[in-house]
Amino acid sequence: MLGDVETRSVSPVFVGRADELALLTDALARAATGEPQALLIGGEAGVGKTRLTEEFIAEAGRRDAVVAVGGCVEIGAEGLPFAPFSTALRALRRRLPEELAAAAAGQEDELARILPELGETPRGPHDEESTARLFELTARLLERLAADRTVVLVLEDLHWADTSTRHLLAYLFRTLAGGRLVIAATYRADDVHRRHPLRPLLAELDRLRTVRRLELSRFTRSEVRRQLAGILSSEPDEAFVDRVFARSDGNAFFVEELVACDESGCRTGLTESLRDLLLVRVEVLPEAAQRVARLVAEGGSTVEYPLLLAVSGMSEDALIDALRAAVGANILLATPDGDGYRFRHSLVREAVSDDLLPGERARVNRRYAEALEADDTLVRAEERVIRLASYWYYAHDPAKALPAVLEASVAARRRHAYSEQLRLLERAMDLWDSAPDEVRGALRPADYTEVYPPCGCDPATTPLRRLDLLAEAVVAARYGGERERALKITKLALRLLEEEDDPLRAAWFWTERSKLVIGLARGDGWEELGTAQELVRGMPPSQVHAEVLAFAAGWGMLHQPGPENLATAERAVEVARLVGAEEVELNARLTLGSLVADAGDPAAGIAEMYRVLERATALELSVLAARSHINLSSQLESQGRSTEAVGVARRGIDLVRRYRLRDSEAWVQGNLADSLYSLGRWEEAAEAAGQALRSAQSAKPRGSAASRLAHLALARGELAEAAAQLAAAHEHFGSHDRQPQYRIPLYRLALGVAAAEGRILDVRAELVRAVAEGMPPGHQRYSWPLLLAAASAEADARGLPAAGAGRAEALELIRTQARTLAAAAPVWAAHAAYVRAELRRAEDRDTPADWAEAEAALRPLDRPYLLARARHRRAEALLAEGGDRGEAAAALRAAHGAAEGLNARRLREDLALLAQRARLALTEDEPPAAPEPAVDPAGALGLTSRERDVLRLVAAGRSNRQIAEELFISPKTASVHVSNILGKLGVTGRGEAAALAHRLRLFPRETPAQGVAAG
Repeated sequence: MLGDVETRSVSPVFVGRADELALLTDALARAATGEPQALLIGGEAGVGKTRLTEEFIAEAGRRDAVVAVGGCVEIGAEGLPFAPFSTALRALRRRLPEELAAAAAGQEDELARILPELGETPRGPHDEESTARLFELTARLLERLAADRTVVLVLEDLHWADTSTRHLLAYLFRTLAGGRLVIAATYRADDVHRRHPLRPLLAELDRLRTVRRLELSRFTRSEVRRQLAGILSSEPDEAFVDRVFARSDGNAFFVEELVACDESGCRTGLTESLRDLLLVRVEVLPEAAQRVARLVAEGGSTVEYPLLLAVSGMSEDALIDALRAAVGANILLATPDGDGYRFRHSLVREAVSDDLLPGERARVNRRYAEALEADDTLVRAEERVIRLASYWYYAHDPAKALPAVLEASVAARRRHAYSEQLRLLERAMDLWDSAPDEVRGALRPADYTEVYPPCGCDPATTPLRRLDLLAEAVVAARYGGERERALKITKLALRLLEEEDDPLRAAWFWTERSKLVIGLARGDGWEELGTAQELVRGMPPSQVHAEVLAFAAGWGMLHQPGPENLATAERAVEVARLVGAEEVELNARLTLGSLVADAGDPAAGIAEMYRVLERATALELSVLAARSHINLSSQLESQGRSTEAVGVARRGIDLVRRYRLRDSEAWVQGNLADSLYSLGRWEEAAEAAGQALRSAQSAKPRGSAASRLAHLALARGELAEAAAQLAAAHEHFGSHDRQPQYRIPLYRLALGVAAAEGRILDVRAELVRAVAEGMPPGHQRYSWPLLLAAASAEADARGLPAAGAGRAEALELIRTQARTLAAAAPVWAAHAAYVRAELRRAEDRDTPADWAEAEAALRPLDRPYLLARARHRRAEALLAEGGDRGEAAAALRAAHGAAEGLNARRLREDLALLAQRARLALTEDEPPAAPEPAVDPAGALGLTSRERDVLRLVAAGRSNRQIAEELFISPKTASVHVSNILGKLGVTGRGEAAALAHRLRLFPRETPAQGVAAG
């Protein structure tokens, strides 16, 4: 529109970058096959990122791809939340209106946080999963749009990106798994200094194999020569090429500027100062055009034409003439959508802005702010508040800036841009003391805050306090993943509260600090929570009081179970009802239901939990409804009601997926895996545990998922996988928060791996540590399986040389601990019977009646794996005492059928060996084996005679040197035999080989006279 006086300084010929363009084109081809592509394009300012991107966009257009471009917007010192994504999605909405509407269907209100045109942005909910939920919805939206067409998203100037944009980009790069999608982001590499916030993101993305990163280098002399030829439309003089190359150092933009200066007769065209070079082209413009350039430089990355008209004070004709001159000189460009102007290159804008005098800059910002206040239609609605806040701040007017910054913080919160909210709140706190008293006095908590509950005051009439802002900042930092910053803010707030008599507000901050300490794995949070409880003790009822009590009851349930938690939960419910805090009341009632069930009244407790779930669902309290599904499915499993637990968990998964609560899904999937494991549906359990691991966003649900996978691997005899998942679980859980629900299963797994590898001393050490840390009430679900694993390990280790010493003490420890555990529920009564039988087997005193008792207790419970193991032991006991072979055969066949269905390798092997030794058939149609000739079990495993001799000595605990001496062979030959044995047995170490030999009874057990205690 304004190009008739344009001075050409851009080469029409695309110079160099052939390899880079080929890589980008290859990404287009890969995306067309349904493989999403992630690209980062970096380089110093002026090196040619924009030109390369333009060529890539043109090639994408030739291939019928839908291209959307969005740029990060620099407004003062902070970016506009989600600016490049909002712009790009807005472009996609124009190109694909029906398709985008269909892809966003049902989630318009949430997605409006990024694309406001989709509808009204809701006020909540706000929680630590809010941002992840929004990111997940955005990823699915893009995948749906790119399902049957290639979509290219180009995000420019990532070095100006706000924190939320950086986090969303990282999320997309990590999680996009399908669709014909290309996301390319550009950034200015020379701006990314050591402390630049983009630097850690680039390091993180470099570790992703799916992300390709291009760093553009400067032009060589030959490339500069080609660029000059394109600009000049003729071959340049070689001496001129030398001068321009030396002065520009191969920077493509500087080459263009030097040519433009040379052609317009700029005397400073080849001076030492590049800043002067950039400014001199502006200074040769008419005065009106220079003035407009200065206004555009201070207005932001892009300035809308109506806003520029209002700020300039010029007539429309005069403004257009000035713009025509600036555009003709290639200083300014019209934006692609035609509603505003920007500098052709940000280096020129920065130079012009830096050249403004301090008073001049403040005056320009004031004029922008006043224009926006006078007419709020001059810019997009979602941009107005943040830009107004920035303009008033840089106008150095605290009276105007403080309320504007606070309003911008509210807008950021509504978009789930919590990091931007935090920055704005910190700016408001910087302005606080500078703002006049009457301005501060007119501010109200009801307008700008929502996290600190009203306590005896009306938030609509009570003046806003600095502590209100600190409370908002703590929660914004926590929701934005900046827990360290949040912890520092709580420290500052509590220091300020030392000078005030405000115990409720102090208790609130101590409770927040407790959550942060737990989240940062700095401790269990009890010291902080205990301080909060002391502060509210004896205080009149309030919402803070109720929240502290509810959190304390939940903490105690998880960390220190006991009757005092029941009283705390009851008090929390009472206080919450008195003050009308229904959500707090429901949270406390959910905890109370679990505590009542653990205290011996499961019917009443579970009924209360169902009532809470129903109410939370009706009120659409998504986070509370998710917690209800998590706790209820766990409590049902603890009572042995596994089928019912599966139903609750599956309904919970539907709910958390609808609300995109990723961590909550991980917890529900983990509970589902537990119940499916109990029911013998191991393939489904493995899928649920794997999904839990994929869904988890934070450490603890990842640790829980890993422990479930380890449990399954151990039951199937996959020891290497079990050990690997156990190590992963330990890493995720850390060592600072030793909740019984985490640590007891880890002890049980470590004990099981040690037992399978024949390390009976390690089994005992794990048991001693587990007992020392405690098996508190309400954790029978974890404690009984641990004692059963320990008793089974002792029974299986009867013949191991190292097992004799200390066996009596270990068995007594198991008996003593079992007497402390409740066994009211049928499932735990069955475990108690099983443990008693295993303890008798460990002492060679078990009888078929012992195992019949355990089997009878298990039979009605739908626990196929435990039932199969009990049947195995009953058959073994029957055969050992010469009992009914038909009854033994029936028990073996039933156990073998279950083991086959579960793919329980170790149990299946044990059953096959017992059947082989007893000459019994494992299936109805299999004929009984002839009693003669006897088959050597070691030979059946493929061991040679010599290897059998070596294995016998390995099982007796001999070293390679001792084996060599006893068998008159060299230690090296003994080592070779041991290696061959490990391979044939499919085990990884000597201890595991010894354990297998004893478990399969390959050799007669040593007698007490041979140095092993009889037990």
